[in-house]
Parts: sequence; structure tokens; C-alpha cells
Amino acid sequence: MAGKARPMSQIKQLLRLHRQGMPVKRIARTLGISRNTVKSYLRKVSEGTQRMEDLLALDNPVLEAHFHAGNPAYKDPRYAHLVSKLPYYEKELKRTGVTRELLWEEYIAGCPDGYSYTQFCFHLRQRMASINPTMVLEHRAGEKLFIDFAGKTLSYIDRDTGEEISCPVLVACLPFSDYAFAMAVPSQGTEDFLHGLECCLRHLGGVPQALVPDNLKAAVERADRYEPTINRTMEEFANHYGTVVVPARARKPQDKASVENQVKNVYTRVFAKLRNRRFFDLASLNTAIAERMAAHNQTRMQKKPYCRLERFRNAEKPRLSPLPPEGFQVVRYAKRKVGQNNYVLVEGHSYSVPFHYIGQHVQVAYTRSMVRIYAEGKQVAAHTRKFGGGYTAVKEHLSSQHRYYLGRSPDYFIERAEKLCPQLHKLIKLIFGQPGYPENQYRTCEGLLRLYRQSDPHDFARACTVAMEYGMLSYKKVEGIIKSGAQHAQPPAQDKPLPGHGNIRGRDYYVQARMDI
Repeated sequence: MAGKARPMSQIKQLLRLHRQGMPVKRIARTLGISRNTVKSYLRKVSEGTQRMEDLLALDNPVLEAHFHAGNPAYKDPRYAHLVSKLPYYEKELKRTGVTRELLWEEYIAGCPDGYSYTQFCFHLRQRMASINPTMVLEHRAGEKLFIDFAGKTLSYIDRDTGEEISCPVLVACLPFSDYAFAMAVPSQGTEDFLHGLECCLRHLGGVPQALVPDNLKAAVERADRYEPTINRTMEEFANHYGTVVVPARARKPQDKASVENQVKNVYTRVFAKLRNRRFFDLASLNTAIAERMAAHNQTRMQKKPYCRLERFRNAEKPRLSPLPPEGFQVVRYAKRKVGQNNYVLVEGHSYSVPFHYIGQHVQVAYTRSMVRIYAEGKQVAAHTRKFGGGYTAVKEHLSSQHRYYLGRSPDYFIERAEKLCPQLHKLIKLIFGQPGYPENQYRTCEGLLRLYRQSDPHDFARACTVAMEYGMLSYKKVEGIIKSGAQHAQPPAQDKPLPGHGNIRGRDYYVQARMDI
């Protein structure tokens, strides 16, 4: 009986043969066991209180417990005493400076015949392990996506500087199919994290019901066991994709055990496979990661007749929600005061706001492509995002004076003059036809338009005609003509040409070298 315990099916055969009257020696020879083993089991039956028929009716595990009651060490009075003290020792170990050796010294002082330090630690470990059981979680298809960053990083070499740039690796996993995704990103910042997460959803071709990230700052502003504060940008990302964010509890990796296991797989099947390769940009690094992850997802799973990819395509992908037509863009918010020039400054560039909001505070929401400005609970302006200094204006946002000033051009003044006076129209066309700085020409035209409003239309038209006849193309000249009354003066009489006559030798006659007589 000191050796390995016999199968209970064999022991039941032993009992049946004994009940039939077969001798011990023949039973041992028939079952292929020693006579001492047969005698030991029969002795246990005779010393017990149960009948042989009742023993044969027991299930094998119950029968085994009847014959093999367990290690007698656990019946030792020292064990009962130690077990009663284990909850106290476990609680004391959480206190600062308390060690197992200190607790054993206190234990042995109160119980000199107690266990040795090794046995004391063994029973203490058993106690602590027994109160931390693991739970098997059942996951529904398309329900959750677990997200985490690997503790280690991959890297690539900058071609220009030769610097080795380390990149965190984002790992995500659908727990139902165990289908995994990995991607290197420049940092664990919000924008890079959400970019990686968006690439993951695009790769999956759908959206799960919930995103379960770790308590990193890019997703969770303030961790809390019951009501964590989600990062505002992360909330907007979830709203854009029609899902929710349910962070795992802080310091509880078992809440996302699937992705924790996938991180270990990524170390083995991605990090180790790429350890001797060199990359010179992030794109080529991610291409290599994608190839290794594809091979990982196509590898047959242990104790299962399928691979992760088959399980994902057949059972989980149809359960994912459809992707929105447009990708997510990170929205940033800022409060600004509208300046006297009815512009607000956003990261070095100025955008116009309707002029009647001058002096008011507005809220600005901007992405990489758009800038939207809100005031009094409504959107009052929208601009295409520009980078670098400068101004972006919408004509309708400006006051009438500003619109007029920005709208000045040769065509503007020519069109206005054409509606007012034909002579003024010709004069302004001549002004813009000569070389000169546009601003000076605009001011000359503005002066002529003002002079037209202040003068008699007939006198003004005659003054423009006189100015054009004498080449005086300026505001002051036209004004001087009107003030002096020169527009009323009669033009000087021109000499009449002599009448034609046939008896005229002409120029050709005098240049002849000789005359023919």
C-alpha cells in the first residue's frame, strides 16, 4: 500500500472475486497484483463498518476516498492549531515590515513543538493560494474588445540621424474568438492611442459593443473602482463608432486576461521573430508586425479544432456592428475671446467670427481638417483648418467697411463707374491701364467716386473728358478742373487744312537726281 494506489475498478474486481470465495493467492495472480496488496484491501474492508455490497455500489472516487483517507499529516494536532492562526498571519503579512520569518518566530515561541520554518511557509502559501481562486469568464461573440500596451517596445532606425526610436506596441483581443491585433505607435498619447485603436477596428471590419482598455491616461482621466472618469476624447471616439468604454479595474489584470495572455503571445510570435531584423521607418515595422500577427491568428489553437481566424470569421465578425463611413478625428476644445478685428487665434492661425461677437468669449472645437466656433449655444463659424500663421476670413463675417476694403479690385471700381458715368468709366480704365501701385490707384478711384457724388453730373462728366484730353489722370486734376470751371471753357479753334490742288510738285520731285527733258 506504500506504492501507487490501484484503480478502483480493479479494487472492485478484487472485492467481487473475494465475495465469490476465490483465495488470496489466486486473486493476486488473476489481477496481476501482489498478495500483500490484496490482503491490505481486504483488511480495510473487514475493519470498516460498511458492507461489501455497499462498497461495490459506490462511485470510484468515493470508494477511493474510503480506502485512501489522505495524508495523515493533516490529522496532526499541530496542523489544526496552525490552520486556526493562518487568517491572522495572512492579515499581518500586509502590514509594513512584517515577514514570514518574523511570523514564524512568533509562532514557534507560542508553540515550541510546532512546524519548522519550511513547513510553516508551505502551509501559509497553501492558505493564500486557496483564497484567490480564478474564474472562467464566458464571453459573447462581438461583445468586448480588450486593449492594452505591451510592457516592452519595438524600434526602428531613423535613416537621417541613425537614432534608434522605440515604439510602444498596442495589443487588442476579442476574447470570444481570441483573435488578436498588434500595432506599433509613436507614443501612448491620446492621438496615437486612438489612431492605433481605429486601425484595429478597421482591420476587424466592425465594432464590438464595448471597449475594455487598461487605465492608461489616453483613455481614463481618473481611475476608480466603480465610476472611472473617461477621457473626453475617448468618449467622443466611442460615440463616433457607436460603442461604449468600460475600463478594467485598476490593478486587476484578470479583468482582461485574454489580452494579457495575447501580450505574452506577441512577445513569442512577434518580438522574438523580429529580433534580428532592422527597420528604418514605422510603416515597414508595422508591415512586419501585421505579417507575424496574421501567422499567429492562423495557427491552430491547442485542444481546439480551429484557429483564431476561423473562429473570428465564422462566429464573431457577423456579430460586430458596422463601421461608420468616415474615420474619427480627434477634436480639441479651447475657449477664446473674439478680438477687435473679429478674429480668434487657434494654434498660431487666426479665423474670422461674425463681427457682432467682438469682445465675447466663444468655444472653439478643432480637428486636423476643420475649425468650428460656437457662441450662445450655436455654431457661428466653420473654417478649413490651416497650419502656420495667417488669417482665414469669410466675407460675411466682416462689417460692411471691412468687406468693402477687402473687396476692392480694378474690376470692382470699373463696374461701379460703368453704372454711374460713361466718362468716369473710361477715365478709371485708363488709370488702371497705366503702371502704378494698386493701393494708390484704389485711392484715386475712391476720390473720383466721392467727387462724383459731390458734383453736378454734367460738370463732372465734362471735367473727366477734359482730363482725358490732356492726359491728367488723377483725382486732384479732375477736382481742379471742376473748381476752376475749366470744363466750361471753349476748346481752341483748330486750323483748317488747305484744300487739295493738282498742281503740286510734291516731295518726290525735289529728290530727283536729274531731270529728263
